This record gives sequence, C-alpha cells and structure tokens, in this order.
Amino acid sequence: MKLTVVGTGYVGLVTGACLAEVGNDVLCLDLDAAKIATLEAGGIPIYEPGLQEMVQRNVAAGRLSFTTDVARAVNFGEVQFIAVGTPPEEDGSADLSHVLAAAQSIGEHMTGFRLVVDKSTVPVGTADKVRETIDDALRARGTKHEFAVASNPEFLKEGAAVEDFMKPDRIVIGTDSDRATQILRELYAPFQRNHERLVLMDIRSAELTKYAANAMLATRISFMNEMANLAERLGADIEQVRKGIGADPRIGYHFLYAGCGYGGSCFPKDVRALRHTAQESDVPLRVLEAVDLANAAQKQVLVNKLVARLGNDLAGMRLAMWGLAFKPGTDDMREAPASEVLEALWSRGASVVAHDPSAMAEARRVHGVRADFTLVDDPMAALEDADALLILTEWKVFRSPNFEAMKRSLKQPLVFDGRNLFEPQKMRELGFEYFPIGRGGV
Repeated sequence: MKLTVVGTGYVGLVTGACLAEVGNDVLCLDLDAAKIATLEAGGIPIYEPGLQEMVQRNVAAGRLSFTTDVARAVNFGEVQFIAVGTPPEEDGSADLSHVLAAAQSIGEHMTGFRLVVDKSTVPVGTADKVRETIDDALRARGTKHEFAVASNPEFLKEGAAVEDFMKPDRIVIGTDSDRATQILRELYAPFQRNHERLVLMDIRSAELTKYAANAMLATRISFMNEMANLAERLGADIEQVRKGIGADPRIGYHFLYAGCGYGGSCFPKDVRALRHTAQESDVPLRVLEAVDLANAAQKQVLVNKLVARLGNDLAGMRLAMWGLAFKPGTDDMREAPASEVLEALWSRGASVVAHDPSAMAEARRVHGVRADFTLVDDPMAALEDADALLILTEWKVFRSPNFEAMKRSLKQPLVFDGRNLFEPQKMRELGFEYFPIGRGGV
C-alpha cells in the first residue's frame, strides 16, 4: 500500500518506519528542510531505541523516503496520516493549527480518493474540523473528490515506541466509513496475525480514548506519589504498599511506582487538554485537576528534602545529578522533573554536574551554556567533589553502581533518590545518608 505520513516527529517517524517495515511504500512529509536533510543523510532527529536502524534499513530497501514537497506527498498515498504536533496553548487547549494546515494541503492538492487518518493526539471533534477544512479547500478549487476521515490514535511509549507499534496491545480505529474500515483493517493485518487487536468505534469515542488512557495513567502516578508522601510521614514503605495493592488483579502493578513526578510530551499536555475540553463542555474534571496539582508539587519533593538537610542557601555547593530525560530510553526533556529541580537548585546558588546516557545534548539546548551547569560523559565523574547526589531518571546504568567509589568521590555520602533505585537499609549499611521517596518504614 502507498502511504503518506505528514510530520516526521516522534509519532510520524515511528509510524512511517514501522509501516514501511512490513512492506508498504511510505513517503514522509515535513516542511522542515533541515530535518528532511538529516533523515536523507541517514540520521534521525530524535532518540528512540531501534528506530534509526529501521529507518536506514527501509530507506535502503526503497520503501521509505522523505520530502518537503506538499503536492508530491498528497498525490503519493491513498492513505494520508496526519502526525504533526499539537502543542499546548496558554489555556491548556491543544493547538490544532498544524493539523488543520495539513488538512488544508490535502484538500488543495488531492486528485482522487484519500483516506485522511488523524494519528496526532487531538481533542474530540477534530475529525469534524479536518473534514470541514478539506471540504472548504475542494470547494475553493471548484472540484469534488471523495474522501474519508478516521481517527487512529497512537499508544506509543517513548523508549519502546518501535516495539509498541510492531506488537500493539490494541489498534483503535474510529470512523463512519466502511471503505475506511476496510482499508485500515488491511493495512494493520500484519500487526495482528496472532489475534484480533482492532478496536472499532465511532470517531469521537476514538479521539476521547487517547486522552482518557493518558489521563488514567497520569492519575495512577499522582495517586501513588501522594500515597508515598503519606507513607513517609506515617513510617510506612510505599514499595511494600505497591506490592500489596498491585497483587489485586483489578489494580495490577503497572504505573504504581512512586517518584519525583511525571513529565514528557504526553501526560502533562493531555491532562490539561482534556481538562480544557471538559471546561468548554461545562463538565468539571475535579480528579484531573488534582492530578495536575499533585504532579506539580511532586516535582519539588526532592528539592524540599535536600533543603531540609543542607539548608536553603546552597551557594558554593556542587551537586551531582544522574538523569535529565523525563524517563529512561529517550532524550526528551519536555516537562522533565530534572528541569524544575535544576532551576530550583540554581536559584539557591548551587552548581550542578550532570550525566544522562542520552539527553545531555538536549539539556544543553534547553538550558544553554552556563557556568553553574556542567555535563560529563561518565556518571561517576559527576560525583567528584560533589556535596550530594540527586537521581532524577531511572536509567539501568544507575542501578548497580560501585558504592564504595561513590563514597570516595562524594564530599559527603548524601543521596537524594527521586526514583527509589536502591534499598534504604543497604544504603545505610554502606554508610550513606539516603533520602528516597515514600520509604519511611525501612
């Protein structure tokens, strides 16, 4: 099948590469010439395990190509995936300008039937706007072409996106067109040979499903973080609580880890966008308001612990930081807890020496070159002469360090662990002052 993917960001590039991997001919469109040049040269603009190799393999096979030519892209694929960004507006709503611009271009250049598939995370009702935009563009041209619109939201985890696409747990499709259903069923057949994974529904339900899924996961995280704060005050251990409630099959173990808050491009944005949609419909989502507030507070918990131990004036102190990305397996720092912690430490006069396996270039882009921010290639090098270590991301490489070397490198053996990587009792036995999240009972 010939497919066009509009957008070569996180969702678009993964979608295009994975669909090419199963034999489709895919053309990815992006108006950013520099990004297209990077892709054509064999690079990729994001870090995602396994993605670069897949892109290079399918480019070499002739199944995956890239362009900035809008007319060429619209006339290439019968199926047009819209996978552009929907950044948040100041009021929390999703900015649909890129989505509707893509729809406008399709309407202006299409010469035959097109199935337009919203892959971006968009508010309920966006498919209607896409349809209206295409209709208006065709009317302005004085021509008529049949087309259909479908919602096919992505459920990709950063750091595991390729695997999630190739082995999906569900494929949600919202459409009111039998022709669209048949095309998408054929397109996704290679991904569900083991058993049926298609979940068919109306368009508005599909649009809401994506937001509801991310809001539910964010809710679990904020709930466990608040339970962790309470457990710490009561002398209980959140890890034992996690195991106790996770054993209930109605709850399960996923997304029950306490920490220093969630970040990234999805959960914060989608929780706020869903709240905005609800407000416009005069349906207050009080739970999600609390989720958002709890997460904002949780990003300060590690700083509060450090200030309680070292004082509010950190002038002259050198602090080590392990982890900058919002989660392991990515270089994404959008709304990462590390960024808020950095700003809080700098505002109190501290300097920071940090290491992250993938996000250091992104950290430099986000925070710039500054005298109080040093990036090092070795996590142990960050500890040299540091007054304390703060752990913000649970990269595997941080889980089994040389503890004796850590003690020798740090000025004082202080570890503030925002991801609960180590066992408190073991850390005390090794001579560390250890400050995890919610582990008051051990």
